[in-house]
Amino acid sequence: MAHPILLPGLLIVSYFRGFQAENAFSQYWEEHIGLPHPPHWLAMKASPLSLHQEAAFIKLMEENELISHLRSFCKQANIVCSTNALVRKETENTTLPPIAQWNGDKDKYDDLPTETPLSIASQGGLPYFRESMVKEGSFMPVPDLRDPMSYKSFLPRRLASKIPFSFAQIKELKKLFGVVDESNMEEYIQNSLKICEMSPIRGEQRECATSVEDLIDFVVKKLGHNVRVWSTESIEGSYENVTIGAVKVIHGNLFEPPIICHSLPFLFQVYYCHVFQKVKVYAVDIHARKKVNHAIMACHYDTSAWSPNHLAFKLLGFGPDLIEVCHWMNENGVIWTKTLH
Repeated sequence: MAHPILLPGLLIVSYFRGFQAENAFSQYWEEHIGLPHPPHWLAMKASPLSLHQEAAFIKLMEENELISHLRSFCKQANIVCSTNALVRKETENTTLPPIAQWNGDKDKYDDLPTETPLSIASQGGLPYFRESMVKEGSFMPVPDLRDPMSYKSFLPRRLASKIPFSFAQIKELKKLFGVVDESNMEEYIQNSLKICEMSPIRGEQRECATSVEDLIDFVVKKLGHNVRVWSTESIEGSYENVTIGAVKVIHGNLFEPPIICHSLPFLFQVYYCHVFQKVKVYAVDIHARKKVNHAIMACHYDTSAWSPNHLAFKLLGFGPDLIEVCHWMNENGVIWTKTLH
């Protein structure tokens, strides 16, 4: 008979922890960003861990005892620690095919792996396209807009800094989180670490942010405190031949580069952010079967430093510096632009 009494208390504690975490996120945001509050979907990625929980898990990590408490850690921190959890979450939406295998290639600007045929690279829609293809009233095959692990949270900065986040330490990382060899999770980890450790191409500035504080600090360093935040509203239109609605330039200054951040498939929330010269940002209404999705599109007008074997050129049939290249922002992707305040 104790359960009915304890359950409300547990709910209150859970709610308080979530409120405490989101409040800490909001406070850091307000101290550094000239906007009243973060977007709701981004605020929801704040770590749900209390300061007490954070300290306890750091101690366990330092004593090499985290593996014994891994299930509790993953659940309380809302992160991914097993391939079973990953598969369960991925298959919740049964109306769409599995996550497209080429999604990770959109975050790279080097060569497309030779073993990846173009039929796979363009499955479900075009990951890269020309600006002229996106005109009101035209039809457009939209690719998979999903984030493979959209539900995961950030870790607090102190805790994230203790994680061995490098390809050279991948064995320690896998051991820490109990990641099985040759699993989906191992592949995601390898790909994400490779992206974060790639050398920047000419004119690119990049950062992999492993905490919300790192993300905000990078934005402030590059753009200052007065910014705007842009993201695609939903995954509607994925794998569909949609009708393009209104197209609006929301950032057209080629001499004030925005920051483009991609959500990486990793154990916890990690953003791969980079700054390119000569980028325009558009808000596009894509009319999908169920509803209109307010999508964000980025167009790169300087591709001179991109590899000739880049996926975009293989799909579109041109080479570096010959065309502009556009792409949609996926679920949980975000673009930051500077305001003139």
